[in-house]
Amino acid sequence: MNRYLVVGAGGFIGGHLVNKLISLKKNVVAVDIKPLKFWFQLNQKSKNYSADMSEYKNCLKYSKKIQNILNLACNMGGIGFIENNKTQCMLSVMINTNLLRACVENKVKKYFFSSSACVYNINAQKNLNAKPLKETDAYPALPEDGYGWEKLFSERMCRHFNEDFGVDVRIVRYHNVYGPLGTFDGGREKAPAALCRKVINAKINNQNKIEVWGDGEQTRSFMYIDDCIEGTLKIFNSNYKDVFNLGSDEQVSINQMLNKIEKISNFAFKRKYLLDKPKGVRGRSSDNTFIRSKINWAPTITLDEGLRKTYFWIDEEIRSKKNMKKFSKF
Repeated sequence: MNRYLVVGAGGFIGGHLVNKLISLKKNVVAVDIKPLKFWFQLNQKSKNYSADMSEYKNCLKYSKKIQNILNLACNMGGIGFIENNKTQCMLSVMINTNLLRACVENKVKKYFFSSSACVYNINAQKNLNAKPLKETDAYPALPEDGYGWEKLFSERMCRHFNEDFGVDVRIVRYHNVYGPLGTFDGGREKAPAALCRKVINAKINNQNKIEVWGDGEQTRSFMYIDDCIEGTLKIFNSNYKDVFNLGSDEQVSINQMLNKIEKISNFAFKRKYLLDKPKGVRGRSSDNTFIRSKINWAPTITLDEGLRKTYFWIDEEIRSKKNMKKFSKF
């Protein structure tokens, strides 16, 4: 039987990936360090376990009789989290390293590692209109401190396990994945979810101002979760061991994204720019030339469409929680 182990299954991308594999009639084992009750999604058709996969014994245990491993586990979040928790981000290297060791021991056929656009040289991302990043732009290496270094080091670990032990690896660099059924508060949320939350709360509380980290001119590209899952599986099922960008090439500034959210919400607001907050590199977007030529993949969901779905999911979540608090008084 062709069995899949998804590590980080309780997270945002991992939860969506498990559901997609189940819909494709795959046999899935799902593992995450969080207790099951804290998983973003919990599919009853997968075998679900809570375990710390930075420990080699757990990697050995859960990879037995597994043919495919997809590793999406890492301790990360938005720019505020990764700039203030560099050690925690770096320690994720243990998960990838021990999973690769387990692949050799248990003769796992194929291994997938989820890397990040944070591996790219920060000197190539200092301008608002910086050119889209190609896969080769990761070297010479000067990635995001902490999180970026962990991802780049883990990419190389995958490469060397392939060269030395024949582990059949696949690597993608995700560019700002967003969508429903993810975190939108608590400090780990990324820009689309954070901004949607701020606008929704301002609208509910009749406030006319929201806080924005930085001057709002920093640019990014954002990929909707459905495109992410489709691209991930296309790369995983391909014969290519190259490193691929997986992201949208629709580059926008934070201010432009706020304009879109303002239109979606039908709510006008002022912006208070917090210039002392973490804001990351000045400009970053994905060059998709390589993945189009090799895998024939391109994102299909525009930022307008994806933001609309994300905004109304977060809106429903916030309003339902507020109603629960209100009724709990009686």
